[in-house]
Amino acid sequence: MEGHEHSRLAQQAAAGGGGAAIEAVFATAAGQVTQLPWDQAAASVQFEDLAPVSAFPVVPGHRWGPGWWWSATTGRHVVHGSAAMRTQLMVLDRNPDVIGMAARPVRLLWRDTDERVRSWVPQLFARYADGTGLLADCPSSPSAGGDRAQRVRVVLEAACMRVGWAYRRLELPPTVVAANLRWLAGYRHPRNQGPPGLQAALAEAFAEPRPLADGAAAVGDPLQVLPAFYHALWCGHLTAPLDEPLHEEVLVCADAERSGGGVEKRLGAGGVQGRGERSGRHTR
Repeated sequence: MEGHEHSRLAQQAAAGGGGAAIEAVFATAAGQVTQLPWDQAAASVQFEDLAPVSAFPVVPGHRWGPGWWWSATTGRHVVHGSAAMRTQLMVLDRNPDVIGMAARPVRLLWRDTDERVRSWVPQLFARYADGTGLLADCPSSPSAGGDRAQRVRVVLEAACMRVGWAYRRLELPPTVVAANLRWLAGYRHPRNQGPPGLQAALAEAFAEPRPLADGAAAVGDPLQVLPAFYHALWCGHLTAPLDEPLHEEVLVCADAERSGGGVEKRLGAGGVQGRGERSGRHTR
């Protein structure tokens, strides 16, 4: 979208959907459909605990249908409706600042400048550790959704900014980063951390940057060590450059904040940062 068009839409949002008239519709934990003014809902509703306000459609003939992502952040499943959304769930699940996630928990309603009622259900909600929230959509490309999605973006950006939150149309990570995260996500469950002492042994072996295969072999049997190694990479206990394919010679180091090293490149808005163990990082 051109700069002047974005400015024009922003002015419209301030006069219409971005103002006080925006409403939030959601289903409570008891299943009761409720409607509140947006500002009130943002301040009082735990959207991360709610079921979808509407289901993802099943489109005959499409290769992809709704599915479930098991979240290492919450220990619960989150529904997704596309491959792009599953990728964004994976990225958010690894972000250590995220403490809760939900799919389509709220529908936003507002009256546009032509006095017609508009409606939009953002695909994702994420709760950050500081209490703020993120509403997000997961387009397969920047142009997906056309002009309507761009007009909605301006309205939702204004509404979220007013309550100290953010709305984003999330960009897919680079292909190599996404492939590496998919691989590491296969080891995200705490059962992969290995027996007591193994994570500490990995941190010691990679106290300084060292090739993956060399450091893993120094710890012990690869059949036992490698699942724990990949779990530590997912959690951020170990770091590596995720913008290049993971291979046996890639340099790995213990996290800088914990062991004084660290060679991982932080790409995007916290998208490839590791997450600590759920039992040790978050209380609910």
